[in-house]
Amino acid sequence: MSNFWLDRPTFVTGASGLVGGWLVRRLVEAGADVTCLVRDWVPQSELARGHLLESVKVVRGDVQNQALLERALGEYEIDTVIHLAAQTIVGIANRNPLSTFETNIGGTWMLLEACRRSPTVKQIVLASSDKAYGDQETLPYDEAMPLHGRHPYDVSKSCADLIAQTYAATWGLPVVVTRCGNFYGGGDLNWNRIVPGTIRSVLRRQRPIIRSDGQLVRDYFYVEDAAAVYMLLAEQLAANPDLRGQAFNFSNEIPVTVLELVQRILVLMDSGLETDVRNEAMNEIRYQCLSAAKARRVLGWQPLFTSEEGLRRTIAWYREFLGASS
Repeated sequence: MSNFWLDRPTFVTGASGLVGGWLVRRLVEAGADVTCLVRDWVPQSELARGHLLESVKVVRGDVQNQALLERALGEYEIDTVIHLAAQTIVGIANRNPLSTFETNIGGTWMLLEACRRSPTVKQIVLASSDKAYGDQETLPYDEAMPLHGRHPYDVSKSCADLIAQTYAATWGLPVVVTRCGNFYGGGDLNWNRIVPGTIRSVLRRQRPIIRSDGQLVRDYFYVEDAAAVYMLLAEQLAANPDLRGQAFNFSNEIPVTVLELVQRILVLMDSGLETDVRNEAMNEIRYQCLSAAKARRVLGWQPLFTSEEGLRRTIAWYREFLGASS
């Protein structure tokens, strides 16, 4: 659908975040008419430092402001909404559950209600997470499993996911849901996350810190693949309205432990540094991995990058970024 995005009025929440910056870049390159919702000014974000602001409209405000959302959707005659705005850090959710619930749950229903009241909106793609599944006895997760979050961040994603399904089932809202693993890639400025934190430590010749015991198993999903996924889902929803209310897992289907991931980064960066394993993490699901069989079967999806390609591109981004910052 090469012309799908040309001049398409598209609204992106969370545009200054990790996935948001890469998504906006792809949308602009595809010729979309992009409007971004931006709450906080983050000058080091990919949205700002990549000069993308020169090519988009910006609405300043919070995703919890329904009146603002309705105004933006109406005045810019939005066709397609991609909802990424969220508080995404597990540790912050443990310390500040209220702000996490307000943004991740309240912000989701505010946006969906604004979309319900906006007659021009034709597709909505909403970011959930593999964390929405919570602890499950059987892995990998598939989309038929119940959403079973128990800890603050996990619950916030379970709730937002179910709310999206409610709007699809009850009011016929054209929304689909993504459930991805842990995103990584250039532009992630949350240094407590394992990929950017490890790369920065190596570049500064410091021991990489692992806050867990290193044995947590995760799916890691490269950010440029994630950006492509959101565009693909919007295109597929436009072509097939029966996708409304459905959720899709996206994964390279190569789960690794945190320690294994750090060791891969050290090898790619030709570093002999030893890890500093602190075993301080709390309220973390120990084993997570996703089946992407439904996305492959229904959408014809496959990742654009291998795990090694994604890590190499990520390392190169931080070499340039931190070199320019120092």
